[in-house]
Order: sequence, then structure tokens, then C-alpha cells
Amino acid sequence: MTAAIATEGLTKRFGRHTAVDSVDLAVPEGSVYGFLGPNGSGKTTTIRMLLGLIAPTEGSVTMLGSEMPLSGADVLPRVGALIDGPAFHPYLSGRDNLIRLDVADRTTRRTDRRTRIDSALESVGLGAAAGKAYRVYSQGMRQRLGLAAALLKPRELLVLDEPTNGLDPQGTREVRRIVSEVAAAGTTVFVSSHLLGEIDQMCCHLGVMRNGRLVAQDDIGSLRAAMSVRIRIDTPAQEGTMAVLQRLNLANIVARPDGIRAELSGTASEEVVEHLVKAGIPVRQAVVERAGLEEFFVSLTGEGFDVEH
Repeated sequence: MTAAIATEGLTKRFGRHTAVDSVDLAVPEGSVYGFLGPNGSGKTTTIRMLLGLIAPTEGSVTMLGSEMPLSGADVLPRVGALIDGPAFHPYLSGRDNLIRLDVADRTTRRTDRRTRIDSALESVGLGAAAGKAYRVYSQGMRQRLGLAAALLKPRELLVLDEPTNGLDPQGTREVRRIVSEVAAAGTTVFVSSHLLGEIDQMCCHLGVMRNGRLVAQDDIGSLRAAMSVRIRIDTPAQEGTMAVLQRLNLANIVARPDGIRAELSGTASEEVVEHLVKAGIPVRQAVVERAGLEEFFVSLTGEGFDVEH
């Protein structure tokens, strides 16, 4: 599969501190790739290197088939980005700020400028506030204007760093809608976040950062398949149940008030229940549980994720 973004050994050091350590990204063309990790894990520094905003200490970046930052002048006009939060001229209106950005883009046409700007503003819910000065915008409105700037024209790649910062639940849903629509049109979307629920709803591929290193990367289906599957057994005979599970070599057997849990580790749940019944163990209930994304990623990073916005 062709990669829209590929890095090899991408590293960034600030003095003695290694912010990004030998990251090998592979973002498939046409995918919605979630770049997930706790705050401070190196996501934004990685993105800034991808776009040529800072130089890597080591390693290489290929974007849309071209080496970065060497080919930045040709590649970046095909990329929409929202990095580190939006920054605009405070005394200009939202529309006038976008006009300035559009005029500075040598690849755009003047003839359809107003139509494109109005369309971008409407797509993020700022049509009614387009004439207001940026300085009176709320944080959520400023974030929306940054998204509008990234969507001023069709892009081959959209890079969004924490795009829902400052947005209310309705705004968060609108971001998901926008991502879905541009992805359906063929745009590759690379979105970073520390919000697990946001990434889970938007993305088909994931990369997980921890302390500057990429600790997991795959499509969501493969990552879900790697999650542990457990059985929870509700029984009054806990000691006998644990003895049977140990004989079956199940892993991580834990007794809790609501039942005994153990990882199936390839053993069929029916086989477990059969052995319990044959041993005379009364089984009130047997439930198969798969570890959730939050638990899976915490196991990778050792840190918690924000599940809700």
C-alpha cells in the first residue's frame, strides 16, 4: 500500500532531551490515521518535523512521495494543516484572515476565491460569524477558523494536531463529520489526539506514542485482534474454580467480588465451562470479555487516556 507519510528513524533532540526517538511512521494513502498518545509523548514535535517546521536531528521524512523538507515548496500546497492551535490577525475578521491566507497561496485562483472561502467557513459552522473580528472569537471559534484555513481548497493530505481542543460536544461531532467527508473524497487524514474516544470513532489506522517512541502501529482491526480475551465466571466455589483454571494453564487468574477472571489464551470458553461442570463446580454465569481500547493503550503507554471530551 502506498504511503502518504513515511518516516525512517525520525529523531529530535533538544540538548540532552530526546523528544522523538527513532520513529518509523507508515501512513497509508487514503487512510484516516490516528496518532495517539498522552500529552508530552512527542506527537506535536513529530508533526512539526513532518511539515518541515523544525529540522530532525536524525532520520528522514517522505510525504506524498517526495522527500521533506527538500520538496516542501511542491508538497506543502497539497497539504492542509492545523498545528499547535490557530493563529490569526486579531483585528481582521474571520473571512479577511482567510482571504490573506488564500492570496498568499500561489496555487489558488482569484476567480473562485470568495466561493471557496465561504464554503470553508460554512463547513465549520462560521458562516454567520465570518464578519466578526478574530479577537472576539471564543477558543472554539478560533479552532474552527483554523480548520477552515486547512480546508480552503481540496487537499491530498490533511494534518490535524488536537483538532477538537476548545470545542464543545457539538463542535467535536462536526470535526468528525468533516474528517469523514474529506476522507470519503480521497484525502488522507493524519490526526493526533490524547482523546481515545475521538480517535476510536474517526480512524481506521493507529499509531501510539510513548515517551517519544512509537510503541504500536497498525490498522484498528489488527490492534483489536491483539487485545486479550478473558472469561469471567460467577460461582460460589471460587477455590475450586481457580484450581480448574490453573490446570487449564489460563493466564492472569484473578478473583474479584463479581467473579473470577482469567485470560483465555487460545482456550475456548466452552472448554473452560465443560471442565468446570465436570469438576462439579456450580457455574452461575460465564461471560467472555475482550479488553477495551483504553485498557489496551494503557498497557502500551503505562499512562491514562482521556476517554471523553
